[in-house]
Amino acid sequence: MESVESAGEPGAGSSVWEHLAPGVARRRLPYLDVTVGLVVGADGVLLVDTGSTLEAGEELRRQVAALTGREVTHVVLTHGHFDHVFGTAAFPGAAVYGEASLDGYLRREREAMRETAVELGTDPLEAARAASALVHPDRPVLGELGLDLGERPVRLVHPGRGHTGHDLVVVVPGATASDPAVVFCGDLVEESGEPQAGEDAVPAAWAATVDALLALGGETARYVPGHGAVVDARFLRAQRDALAERFAEPEPDPDPGPPAG
Repeated sequence: MESVESAGEPGAGSSVWEHLAPGVARRRLPYLDVTVGLVVGADGVLLVDTGSTLEAGEELRRQVAALTGREVTHVVLTHGHFDHVFGTAAFPGAAVYGEASLDGYLRREREAMRETAVELGTDPLEAARAASALVHPDRPVLGELGLDLGERPVRLVHPGRGHTGHDLVVVVPGATASDPAVVFCGDLVEESGEPQAGEDAVPAAWAATVDALLALGGETARYVPGHGAVVDARFLRAQRDALAERFAEPEPDPDPGPPAG
């Protein structure tokens, strides 16, 4: 694969696709520094997340077609926040995968997702258009699912709860024994800021889920966060420790004092 635009470095908001391994790439979108991923096999083209608007999704579809000469056949949604799913309707022919409980989340939260998009600066008309066209996954993943894109196997894994209760990651084994695996982590891992924990987060489980990510990818994997630069296992361990400290239960007071009254 060649970059759609070769000028510049693949940093935040760049139009350059950063090649991570043979047939594997990612791009950092300008809005909120959201990452999308791409995995190309002989028979299929898989996109990880679709951006925050239909316009962003349509741009991604054009770029992937220019990059590969083919259309996206598989879309994997790492979780249900608007900045990762609102572009999905731009890929009408693709099979859409999400963790098994994602469908219910999208049905409950569509209006709240639209409101959040507007609060964070999305044009209200674009947010309304994306919300009205919101695509629900037609291929639910319960635990783990293997896909074969044609000489390119991938694993879709729900490693546990953390950023949401329905986080899904994409594990791409190395094409050869000497190639590192690539793990698309969604927002279970963030590099360009502190991991965001909204009302749908499961803080008490998050650190253990990052441990599960480390077990999936191992020491040599390239870990792709939902926002920010590609990181390594050492970064994941540091973020795991920070999450454990951030969400630790307070220690009980060893000496509460005499009872009142």
